[in-house]
Amino acid sequence: MRIHRFCTSLVILLLMTLSTFAAKRNVVLFVTDDQGKDAGCYGNPVIKTPNMDALAADGTIFDKAYATTASCSASRSVILTGIFNHANGHYGHQHSYHKFSAYDSVKSLPVYLEAAGYRTARIGKYHVAPEEVFKFETVLKGNGRNAFEMANKSMPFISEKSVKPFFLYICTTDPHRGGGVVQTNPNKPDAFGNKPEGYPGVTKTVYDEAKVIVPPFLPESPACRAELAQYYQSVSRIDQGFGQLIKNLKEAGVYDDTLILYISDHGIAFPGGKTTTYEPGLNAPCIVRNPYQDKRGLRSQAMVSWIDLTPTILDFANAMPKKSAIQGKSFLSILDQEYPKGWDEVFASHTFHEITMYYPMRVVHSGKYKLIWNIAHPLPYPFASDLWAAPTFQNEYKKGLDSYYGKRTIKDYIHRPQFELFNLESDPDEANNLAEVEKYADVMTEMKEKLKAFQKRTKDPWIMKWNYE
Repeated sequence: MRIHRFCTSLVILLLMTLSTFAAKRNVVLFVTDDQGKDAGCYGNPVIKTPNMDALAADGTIFDKAYATTASCSASRSVILTGIFNHANGHYGHQHSYHKFSAYDSVKSLPVYLEAAGYRTARIGKYHVAPEEVFKFETVLKGNGRNAFEMANKSMPFISEKSVKPFFLYICTTDPHRGGGVVQTNPNKPDAFGNKPEGYPGVTKTVYDEAKVIVPPFLPESPACRAELAQYYQSVSRIDQGFGQLIKNLKEAGVYDDTLILYISDHGIAFPGGKTTTYEPGLNAPCIVRNPYQDKRGLRSQAMVSWIDLTPTILDFANAMPKKSAIQGKSFLSILDQEYPKGWDEVFASHTFHEITMYYPMRVVHSGKYKLIWNIAHPLPYPFASDLWAAPTFQNEYKKGLDSYYGKRTIKDYIHRPQFELFNLESDPDEANNLAEVEKYADVMTEMKEKLKAFQKRTKDPWIMKWNYE
């Protein structure tokens, strides 16, 4: 009798365990590197991204999704912790002499998920530290410039027979611009990693420079068009790899139980985008497919942020801790809503990119109005080495400080005022600073107070700059 009861109890416990794991479904977080909202599903009729478009049709696409900082390492630290980088300590780049890293006390997404019974693996760009904080059980190897290869390298992990659900963090190096040296040798990869011979498994998608779409923040020039064509090719290479990943998920029989999130770490790698807090730098692609969502093909106008990714994934996994330092909130419950209430404000916090690029900025974006506080405004705006070398910028810079780069003069781009206030409804290109306009004095006061409250709430050390210097 006792043996029978023991066996019965064991079976019940096993069923409860399997039930718990079944409730914690798989997660794939696919992160590209320096990709703007350049895809067919985001309204670009030229660039070919059928697999991103298919995910949008089968899930939810966000028009107002924002990175908290347009810098690779700092942004990834936020993506993986749900904590602003001014609070997690990862102020800038991790690699080489830049040497930034998160506090040892920080707890990250893969650590939370492993504790909740998940298998965790990463492949591709990492760019955060220390590894003990951002620890994955499995590290897979693959060419970051070939998402197709990374998708196939991930297949054994995806298809592993286990009662545990999995978390796959797959990060491309595409379409990141190359280093500070401009590559002009036609026999070597261009600035966006496009090789003359192509990549295994990938069909080259070459674009006509005359047909690419030059966004308003960039100059209309042959150099810019040439670089955009290269960038498009790199994005299309990502799309093919992403398509292969979806195929592999389906072949492994896990697609219907997998939350898929497609994002970029931040905006496009052109001056005026990456490293800035202007819209092209922060407003990035975000496409999410919840397998258990009834409504499909939604276009959400909710303002979400990369600070919200970790809590959203933990929410899906039923792994949200009761107490934590997480500063974002889950948007899982609003994936089926176009205009959800309470999602009408985001914040941004940028301090460094490269170690030589100290230029702290804090931002509050309330839909209509956006306030940027350039804390170190007396300093000239610093350039990332790869952006400074970009032909798109250099060709305009050589014309003189009064020449225009997009909607701004070179002089205005480099020398910025303490505050920049924009009405994004009437001025989506952020060309008219209203900070000193008397008519907007009350708006300025309100936005400053929101910024201070945000800094206090998120324990921002730079809050003290309101009182001195």
